[in-house]
Amino acid sequence: MHKDLLRLMRAERPVRRHLTVTLVAAVLAGLLVLVQAELLAGVLSGRFATAALGVLAGVVALRALLAWTQGVFAGRTATGVKSALRERLLAKLGDLGPAGMRSGELVTLVGRGLDRLDAYLTGYLPAVAIAAVVPLAVLVRLFAADLTSAVIVLVTVPLIPVFGALVGLTTKAVTERQFKALSRLGGHFLDVVRGLPTLRAFGRARYQAQVIAQVADAHRSATMRTLRVAFLSSLVLELCASLSLALVAVPIGLRLLGGSLDLRTGLLVLLLAPEAYLPLRVMGTRFHASMEGVAAADAAFAVLEAESPARTPSAGTPVSAGVAAAPEIRLETVTV
Repeated sequence: MHKDLLRLMRAERPVRRHLTVTLVAAVLAGLLVLVQAELLAGVLSGRFATAALGVLAGVVALRALLAWTQGVFAGRTATGVKSALRERLLAKLGDLGPAGMRSGELVTLVGRGLDRLDAYLTGYLPAVAIAAVVPLAVLVRLFAADLTSAVIVLVTVPLIPVFGALVGLTTKAVTERQFKALSRLGGHFLDVVRGLPTLRAFGRARYQAQVIAQVADAHRSATMRTLRVAFLSSLVLELCASLSLALVAVPIGLRLLGGSLDLRTGLLVLLLAPEAYLPLRVMGTRFHASMEGVAAADAAFAVLEAESPARTPSAGTPVSAGVAAAPEIRLETVTV
């Protein structure tokens, strides 16, 4: 997780409160999957009466309520973080002065760049909390229900984060290049628009149109590379999870046919096994979706950590004690 963003969220009390509610709601909704699977397996196997369907409907409704709560407070968390980060950026840019960065790149960073943090704050962080708790709870219940299936899940579950981490290293580098290409495109386009009268006066407008086309093509290529890596990573995670589930489901079917496993336990294992892999798959998918926002956060904190230039008063300019001197503009031997 992004350490600078977490430090910012801890410093902002409303953001910290909203984030806590978001994570708690996400984890509780994930844990209710175990209750839902128990009830559904009991009803389908005939162990529970059909009256248990009402309890099952209540559990589903409670999960929906928790999901709604998570979405609302996650949105408030994202809004608070982006507002705090933009305020700090604008204050820092006032210290750095106009020569610190290109104005177009700043507009892209403060605007669209920070807006990409929504995927990280509303999607990835709750997914991390769920992935840290729910698979462990599912494994504990599987060990209590069926040792053989639990061992298979225990061996295959770590493959998903391992493959996700291997692909994520490539995704991070590709996404950073894509965000840099977007920043260059936004910065150059804004500079050209501002200087368009001058460019037309000197007959350089057509050349700049060609430059913008080249920069836009570079951004298109970087975006397509990012999408290609993201789709391939999703394919790897889905394939790994599907093969792992097959290793669990096939022995369950054979044991049910042989009579060595009762129906309720088999249904419970088949319902719970996917829930051990799903949080990890969702975390990997949302990680890739949030990488552009992480790249924007890295750029924002790089600006915040930049050293402000020292301002020294010009010679011959009186400076009152405790009052910063304004910069002096001096023209010598100028004729019109």
